[in-house]
Amino acid sequence: MLKRKNTLYPTLAETIQKAGELPISEERKQVLQVLINYIQSKLDQGQDVNLNFICTHNSRRSQFSQIWAQTAADFHRIPANCYSGGVEVTAFNERAVNSLKRSGFRVSSKENSSNPIYSVFYSHESDPITAFSKVYDDPANDALHFAAVMTCDHADENCPFIPGTEQRIPVRYEDPKAFDDTELEAQKYDERSLQIAAEMWFVFSQLKK
Repeated sequence: MLKRKNTLYPTLAETIQKAGELPISEERKQVLQVLINYIQSKLDQGQDVNLNFICTHNSRRSQFSQIWAQTAADFHRIPANCYSGGVEVTAFNERAVNSLKRSGFRVSSKENSSNPIYSVFYSHESDPITAFSKVYDDPANDALHFAAVMTCDHADENCPFIPGTEQRIPVRYEDPKAFDDTELEAQKYDERSLQIAAEMWFVFSQLKK
């Protein structure tokens, strides 16, 4: 039984509709097919699906990926546990948090610190998706066996071994950090979030339960 229901906030539903209209190249679909095959294999074997989205600081791309993947999984009724982590702790970047809010997620902070713990909701009925910066093997990522989905080139190239990984799946994204404190900041964060939304929605729409 899934923990969350698939009723979406109206603004979020509009964002997802927009994401669904984005083209995904055949080259990119081949990258995503590796992730699709891993999830489908786990479903076919009746095993838990645990995805750990990893980038260096666990502050932007891996957070986007975890949240969009969990939302897509729940919407498509795929029993998946989506986590995220990094190789060092920083904070869930406020620019990324604000982008998710603009997308239609409801986001609250549990504590005011240098590394706040956020609760992210996609509907009134949903349990929160907990989001904060952490290393990939933090106790919050409660899975002994998982696919390490590498969302940035630095982490992918500098983490040759991740304990507990059943399969390492590179799904790299450009870092919106390059546009911090520029006029394009919000636009570029929203573009990256929307791209990840489109690709995670594609992944989970291809699966057979």
